[in-house]
Amino acid sequence: MNMTVEELYQKMEDKSFQDNSVGSMFYNVYIFQYPAEDEYEIYRQIDEFKVRLKRPSNNLDILTLNIFDEFCAYLDKKPFGKNPSYLQYLLKKEIGNSPAIQETLIRQACDEKFFEWIDNLIREHLNKENELTKSFVYLYGFGQMYPYLRTNTFLSNFERFNNGEHYKIIVFYPGHAQKNSFSLFGVLKDDHTYRSINLINA
Repeated sequence: MNMTVEELYQKMEDKSFQDNSVGSMFYNVYIFQYPAEDEYEIYRQIDEFKVRLKRPSNNLDILTLNIFDEFCAYLDKKPFGKNPSYLQYLLKKEIGNSPAIQETLIRQACDEKFFEWIDNLIREHLNKENELTKSFVYLYGFGQMYPYLRTNTFLSNFERFNNGEHYKIIVFYPGHAQKNSFSLFGVLKDDHTYRSINLINA
């Protein structure tokens, strides 16, 4: 059975799960599945998690990244020709649901430079000086990123940046999985499987 949000919190509190030396024996990506209709409630609870896990009893400094928000920030910082912001350029060009714009966004979302952008955010977080333990990266917003970037595409391309000895990734996935086959929103099947560990209530 899939974990509830509270069971996920209890998992985060588990000292053995916080130990990266244990997790490094396996792939360090964990999938938390939830119904797509709970999307914004999950976002709210992620913010609550961050506060609760910083308490002295846990001492965890969780990095939370909304992959859609980071994609927008990446495009906003990227110049295009004489335009200082590729995002603003695309917004001005957008007319309805333009196939050309959609293809451009898919290309940009799958560009190695975007994965480097995410990697740099994680590195900056890990290098930040404070007394808290930095063990987890929460990735969410994949429902918002559809159809520009699928979860399997992100994880496959991010694998070469991923360092399991320093942190664990918790992917919040709006859908369900059977073995290693995932269905976004419970309807759209991913083209390929990818290595990950499903968080279940065993």
